[in-house]
Amino acid sequence: MRTGIYSYPQTQRIIYGTPYLEAVEQELKTVGAQRVFVLASGTLARQTQAVSDLQRVLGERCVGMFQDMPAHTPRTAVCEAAHLAAQARADLILTLGGGSLTDAGKMVTLCMSNEIADPQDLDRLATVVHADGRIERPEFLAPVVPCTVISTTLSAGEFSALAGCTDTAKGMKENFLHPKASPRSVILDPALTMHTPEWLWLSTGIRAVDHAVEDLCSINTQPISEATAFQALRLLGRGLRAVKQDPDDLSARLDCQLGAWMSIIGSSAGVHKGASHGIGHVLGGTAGVPHGYTSCVMLPHVLRYNHSVNAQQQQRVSEALGEPDKPACDVLADLVAQLGLPRTLREVGVKPEMLDVIARNSMHDRLIHTNPRKIHGPEDVRQILDAAW
Repeated sequence: MRTGIYSYPQTQRIIYGTPYLEAVEQELKTVGAQRVFVLASGTLARQTQAVSDLQRVLGERCVGMFQDMPAHTPRTAVCEAAHLAAQARADLILTLGGGSLTDAGKMVTLCMSNEIADPQDLDRLATVVHADGRIERPEFLAPVVPCTVISTTLSAGEFSALAGCTDTAKGMKENFLHPKASPRSVILDPALTMHTPEWLWLSTGIRAVDHAVEDLCSINTQPISEATAFQALRLLGRGLRAVKQDPDDLSARLDCQLGAWMSIIGSSAGVHKGASHGIGHVLGGTAGVPHGYTSCVMLPHVLRYNHSVNAQQQQRVSEALGEPDKPACDVLADLVAQLGLPRTLREVGVKPEMLDVIARNSMHDRLIHTNPRKIHGPEDVRQILDAAW
C-alpha cells in the first residue's frame, strides 16, 4: 500500500488568460498593496511598452524599479535590488519577466526578512550539498513582504518555493528554500509572451517538459504528480509545436503556460527530480548555459542513461507526448529538433576542458543524488556529459 504526504504550496492565486494590466489592478485591490517595488526585464523595458504600461497602471504605488538583473540571478544583483526595495519600504515585490526575475523576486523577499547586508551574507541561507549527497539546510525567517510574478517564460519557478541564485565568486548556482517563499500570486497572460524571443519561449518550454518527465520517472512519484505531469506533457507537446508553426496562436501559448504550471506540481509534493535538473543547474551556474538550453541538451541523454531502471515510467512519457511506441529519449530528442533548439553541449558553448569541472560540481547538487539510476561519482556524470557532447 502506498503512503505519503502532500503539502499544498503557499501560492494563493494563479490568474490565467487575463490581460496582465487588468490582473495587476485586481491583485493590488485584493492584497491592499500601496508600495510596490518592481523587478522588470531590461529587454522588455527597452524594446516594448510593457514596463511603462505597468508603471502607468501602478502610478504612485510604484516606489522603485530594478531593471538590471542578469541571467542566473547573481548574488550581487539580488542584494542590490533587496537594498533598494527595503529603502523604499516596499509592501509588495512585483516581477515582470522570465525565470531569472522570478528567482530574484523570491530572493529579494528572503533578503529583506533576513536582513542580508551583502552577497557573502547569503551563505547563511544557502542550501549546502556535499559530494556524498548529505544536505545541510539552514533555518531562517520566512518572507514578510509578499511577491507577485508576471511570467513571460515557461521555466515554472513562479510556482515553487525554491529559488536559484548564483555565487559568481564560486561559479556555482545555489538553492535557497523556505516553504513560505512561494510567490503569493502568479499572472499568466499569453499575449504578453508575444514579446518573448522564440528561442527563449521554446527552450524554457522544454525546461517545463523536463520537470514533468523527471516527475513521471521519479523514484518517489505521487498520485497528484503522476496525473499533472502526464497532462503537462500533453499540453506542452501540443502547445510548443503549435507555437513553432504559428507564433501568433494565443491559445497554444496559454496551453504552454498551463502545462508549465502543471509540470511543477510534483516539486510541491516533494517528488525528487534527477540528473537532467542536477547537471542543468551546474551548466547554468558554472558554464553560463541558458536555463532552457540545459534541458534541451541533457534530458534525452539522462533518459537513455536511466532507461534500464525505469523503462515502464519512461513509456508513460512517450505516451503523453503522442508516440507510445518510441523510446522516450528519442521522442524528446525529436521534439527538441522539431523546435529548432540545440541538442549538444558544443552547440551551447561548453568547452571540452570544462567537462571535468562540471562533473565534479554536479555532485554538489542534491538532484544528482536522487537520480533513478544511482550516480556514484563524477565519472558517472562525465559519462552522461560525453554522450551529450
